[in-house]
Amino acid sequence: MSIGRLVIKEILHRRINFFSGLVSVVLSIAVLIGVLFTLAMLDQQTARVLAEKEKETAARMEALQDDYRKIMKLLGFNLLIIPQNQKLADYFEEEQVTEYMPAFYADRLANAKLVTIQHILPSLQQKIYWPEKNRTIILIGTRGEIAAADARIREPLLVAVPWDHAVVGYELSQSLRLKPQDQITLLGHTFTVQSCNEERGSKDDISIWIDLKQAQQLLNKPEQINAILALKCHCHGNDIDQVRRDIAEILPGVQVIEQAGKVVTRAEARDRAKEEAAASMAAEIANRKKLRSELERFSSLLTPLVFVVSAVWLTSLFFINVRDRRSEVGLLRACGASDRKVMSLFLIKALMMGIIGALFGYLLGALIAVMRNPDGRLIDVINIPFFILAMLTAMTLSLIASWIPALCAARQDPALILREE
Repeated sequence: MSIGRLVIKEILHRRINFFSGLVSVVLSIAVLIGVLFTLAMLDQQTARVLAEKEKETAARMEALQDDYRKIMKLLGFNLLIIPQNQKLADYFEEEQVTEYMPAFYADRLANAKLVTIQHILPSLQQKIYWPEKNRTIILIGTRGEIAAADARIREPLLVAVPWDHAVVGYELSQSLRLKPQDQITLLGHTFTVQSCNEERGSKDDISIWIDLKQAQQLLNKPEQINAILALKCHCHGNDIDQVRRDIAEILPGVQVIEQAGKVVTRAEARDRAKEEAAASMAAEIANRKKLRSELERFSSLLTPLVFVVSAVWLTSLFFINVRDRRSEVGLLRACGASDRKVMSLFLIKALMMGIIGALFGYLLGALIAVMRNPDGRLIDVINIPFFILAMLTAMTLSLIASWIPALCAARQDPALILREE
């Protein structure tokens, strides 16, 4: 009878012994594979969480960037360039600039290629009496935004008012019941209402915007302006002193003051949001690394312990099997079976135990990992490297545990065995 048939008959005859050893191998491999899959799932989940956080952060920063541009239009600009001889005390008290500077200053500033400034808006503003309506208003002449020479092409924050058109502030439009396309007469000149602004709670509510050239004609200020609103690029630290130095080199006889502090606050809020997102990402990575480290530490203690217990149990089972098969071994040796053949009976059985145990242990470990998956996602249980590792580990464990018992069986004296039996 061949060794293979002898092994099969032995397994069928002593099922409890084989099943006990098989369970030990299955549990050992299940622990190993469960740990490997758990670590792999943790890595996948970490990558997924970080990707989602990066996507969420990118979306949030994009929204903040868009919001930042929009509030520039609503809240004003963050730099105001006015003539050097303008008294700041009068300006802050009246919110009016009463001195003037050349209109070409705006073009000179735009062509200077300052990286700290992107948007430039020259204007001529003056508080005047509106005789046709018997009230005081602020007349603002603007030519729209002048893009800096090196600024990226983008939608302007403020467009020009067409010739013979006017943009009316909220309070004026409400009190005079004006609406777009209505006609108004201002200082003897007829304008078409282009639009009416929403309420801003500032002097803008009693202001009228017209084309800069027309304002210069009506106010008798040819080629003159009294303010340049400048929006600087978002740069680290919002260094206004550096901007002042840059502008002073280009425009003599001007002074620069900070305008629209809410804009700077929002820019700083955007920076803080970015820093908080980076800190949150770093904290998440640190927590994930800590969790993985703790799991690895626990696994490094549990897995060897399980394998040691399994090896001891398997060795005991094989010694019991050798004792129970003494008469069989004696007959085989008496019939001329070699030591190698006798050892093969036990080692092949151990090898089969390892192969079957690896298969079921792999499936059990993967099942446990799937059931304990924290985010409830299904994972791919077909992992060739893990399966090969499980197979090699199980066969090695079984062969090592059975080697000494098999060697003892092969070295037994058949005459002594048969005499005792």
